[in-house]
Amino acid sequence: MTLKTGFVGLGAMGAPMARNLHAAGLLAAVYNRSRSRAEALAEELGCAAPATLEALARDCQIVVLCVSADRDVLDCVNALLPGLAPGSIVIDCSTVSAQTARDAAATLRTADCHFLDCPVSGGTEGAAKGTLAIMCGGGEAAFERARPVLDAMGKTVSLMGPAGSGQATKAVNQIMVAGINQAVAEALAFARAEGLPLDKVIDVVGGGAAGNWFLTHRGPNMVRGKFPLGFKVALHQKDLGIVQRMAEAHDVQLPVVEMTRLHYERLLQAGHADHDISSLMTVKDAMFDPD
Repeated sequence: MTLKTGFVGLGAMGAPMARNLHAAGLLAAVYNRSRSRAEALAEELGCAAPATLEALARDCQIVVLCVSADRDVLDCVNALLPGLAPGSIVIDCSTVSAQTARDAAATLRTADCHFLDCPVSGGTEGAAKGTLAIMCGGGEAAFERARPVLDAMGKTVSLMGPAGSGQATKAVNQIMVAGINQAVAEALAFARAEGLPLDKVIDVVGGGAAGNWFLTHRGPNMVRGKFPLGFKVALHQKDLGIVQRMAEAHDVQLPVVEMTRLHYERLLQAGHADHDISSLMTVKDAMFDPD
């Protein structure tokens, strides 16, 4: 049986994810706060663009969210609620706090509906290719029912535990991304200051223990001062704020997170909010050439 799926939030990540659901024959409707964007995509894909979230929910068994902030997720869940039939599943691919995921799950349980917190990693490239890593929290039965939808958007799909576990795993991911971004940018800025041939540096160290996806896919552009968008500075800054608050609940400070947030604040002040996080290279270069 085909799962009629609605998609909410058609930004840089959401629109290509919705297209992959369409390619899999699963997409029934789309919704975006800016209605013109939903109408344009609906016309392109031949699906519906309901005027309200309640209307979208009435025509879908599964609804996927990909929005920006905790409040957005909770507002969407509340707006969907009157239209959801018992047994419906809401999949949230946003990056928010684990507590927000647990709150959304509790709200949906009042209508005998299910919630899966399913944040993603892989950037706009992974969203377009359908190769995202999707880390999921929620009930196993709902996860298995939703599997065709998740598999249409991602390559690595894993249930990590009950509601909130997906977001906790995404927090782990964001800490690692911060550390890798810091290490690659700092190392390449150091290599430049040492007068080394940067393309050769990337090839040589990329073939050894220091090799990683970020160095291979972002490094060549970084050394040329080009930062094509994969993941916005402003969004990673927001995500690391969530991580910071989660760590504070353990009475812990995470040095990599603290340092990265300080550096991102400089990027934000310099007008790089919508640039890729690899633009951290500009901060590292300035350490060696402050003028």
